[in-house]
Amino acid sequence: MPTALASLLLAAATAATPAARPGPAPALPRPKLVLAVAIDQFRYDYLPRFRSEYTGGLRRLLDQGAVFTQARFQHFPSVTAIGHSTYLSGALPAMSGIIGNDWYDRVTGGSVTSVSDPAEKIVGGAGEGASPRRMLVSTVGDELKIATASKSKVIGLSLKDRSAILPAGHMADLALWYDAQTGRFVSSTFYGPALPDWVTRFDEERKADAYGGATWKGGELPKEAGPALYGAVYGSPFGNDLLEALAERAVEAERLGQRGETDLLTLSFSSNDAVGHDKGPDSPEVRDISVRTDAALGRFFSYLDARIGMRNVLVTLTADHGVAPLPEVEAARRMPGGRLPAGSVRDAVQAALVQRFGEGQWVVSPSDHSIYVDRKLVAAKKLDLDQVQDAAKAAAEGLPHVLRAYTLHELLSGSVSDDPVGRALANSVSAQRTGDLELLLEPYWMFAATGTTHGSVFGYDMHVPVIFMGPGIRPGTYRRDITVNDVAPTLAEILGVETPSGAAGRVLDEVLAIR
Repeated sequence: MPTALASLLLAAATAATPAARPGPAPALPRPKLVLAVAIDQFRYDYLPRFRSEYTGGLRRLLDQGAVFTQARFQHFPSVTAIGHSTYLSGALPAMSGIIGNDWYDRVTGGSVTSVSDPAEKIVGGAGEGASPRRMLVSTVGDELKIATASKSKVIGLSLKDRSAILPAGHMADLALWYDAQTGRFVSSTFYGPALPDWVTRFDEERKADAYGGATWKGGELPKEAGPALYGAVYGSPFGNDLLEALAERAVEAERLGQRGETDLLTLSFSSNDAVGHDKGPDSPEVRDISVRTDAALGRFFSYLDARIGMRNVLVTLTADHGVAPLPEVEAARRMPGGRLPAGSVRDAVQAALVQRFGEGQWVVSPSDHSIYVDRKLVAAKKLDLDQVQDAAKAAAEGLPHVLRAYTLHELLSGSVSDDPVGRALANSVSAQRTGDLELLLEPYWMFAATGTTHGSVFGYDMHVPVIFMGPGIRPGTYRRDITVNDVAPTLAEILGVETPSGAAGRVLDEVLAIR
């Protein structure tokens, strides 16, 4: 009996003991610097296609990073501003408010860009300033600044204003972009009344002038300093080289990653987009700039290795969108596709609305993809706006090579097809900013008269790289489907900060190496 009694007492004691609770999640290594790289118009297939020629930064990322082979966007249109705002906010356009590079503003009756801001002025140049105020959500950089009481530094660099401003967020210390008229980097009064001294010194060195007469697969650049040369630098691999030199100077002058707090540097290479639009993804020029971008990244990694140690740098890389092949190349392949005259949809919708509702300038926006009607004219004629939108849709859907058209009231009510096309458009609707009619052309069709473009929901525009490398990352090749919206929550998890306010993605647990 003593044995049985002891067993009963042991069982009772065990039942009374509270179950052990799991402890806090193991900490992830905290980097000294987060480097968020975007390569404008860099399709995923540029990684495997040109891999044998990569020997620099892209090769290092492929060999040492966590490489996602099936990352896509889930919005429409696939353009620079949306891609860059998505990258470090994780938000869909419907939440971020960034619905395009530009759009028609119904309040002012004119077009605005994603970062235009009449309340600000350019610093280091002339003209209207820019800011992230049109973006409605936070970014990883904003959450990092909040978590560290602004001790962390956040800086955005690019040749394009929107590509420097949007990833860095609202609380960024500085955003710099390139003035192709002067060859200088400029900013906005949003970030301060004057450029930092180190930026002024960089500009005074006239580094863009050094590329006069330089050659690449696209030809020889103008020899004389001036706007012709500075524009050519932007549209060549040398624009990326110039940006890389600026990034080195920023790390040195601002002591990024060297101050005891985690800092964030966003770096967007824009020249790839200019070359891709002009020559197309199958061109020797795109191959050349891709290989040279690899070299530029390699130089920057080597610089960071010497200055901070790459073991202390967390790198992410993606693209803001892809690009369609040239229609002429597709024709030679016996593939579908072609070019439509610019204005053809807009003109057809205008004519149909005149025929149905009477004279007036019904269409007030310049875009063929996004049609805005004159709401004042609709009200003056005492018409139902939904009926006017429906009439515009009927006119557009009757045109050759229009795959899908949705009215604003359909998008807002969720009356769209439950497929990738419908979901992408629904993910991107804003009651205040979206056009009255949004339309998508058939695959490989475009309004561009020359060169090529992007903006669709098809794989060639939506499939981009996503790579992580650095402390806390488990290297390897990951073939599961993810979205670019997953990058921001994953970075927030690594940094131990709040997830950005509009993030629609998930934490990519599979790449996190617990310490």
